[in-house]
Amino acid sequence: MCMLISPREWTVDDLADLPDDGNRYEVIDGELFVTPAPALRHQEAVAELAAILRTYLGRERVGHAFIAPVDVIFSGRRAVEPDVLVAPLVNGQRPDRNEDLLPLLVAIEVLSPGTARADRVAKRRLYREEGVGEYWIVDLDARAIERTTPSDARPEILAEELVWHPAGASAPLVIDLEAYFARVLDLQR
Repeated sequence: MCMLISPREWTVDDLADLPDDGNRYEVIDGELFVTPAPALRHQEAVAELAAILRTYLGRERVGHAFIAPVDVIFSGRRAVEPDVLVAPLVNGQRPDRNEDLLPLLVAIEVLSPGTARADRVAKRRLYREEGVGEYWIVDLDARAIERTTPSDARPEILAEELVWHPAGASAPLVIDLEAYFARVLDLQR
């Protein structure tokens, strides 16, 4: 469950004082969000999506995919750890410093019990305001991905196919979502 801690104003600097206890600590506009370690199916969804992205980005050298924990710091009051992120290349190479992650090409969150408010409201607004190219919310229960962009606040609900064509890529990434969710959720593997 994602908990919102208040009433004080939190900053990115405050994160250094928090315990290294397996929880994810994020600050969005002065609010502290605490999320416990994710469940196995969440991790399976993250790993599968990261593998798809890394395979694609190995061919189309426009970015590099990372998985959490990776601190993405937008300002002194905005620091998050997306489950998966795609950062642009730096001089043709993957970024090796957190400062080089921006502007994010894609930020991805896999919903967990209790994270819907943070993922669908606070983070969606943050990613749009920070100009993140695309924000994907993976809803395992619905077997769908919600996609938003800075130019349109309304989520696009994708259940069959996700097509992403980043600038500079010669071909788009096409994800068969039915096959993706089957690999993640069906235990026959």
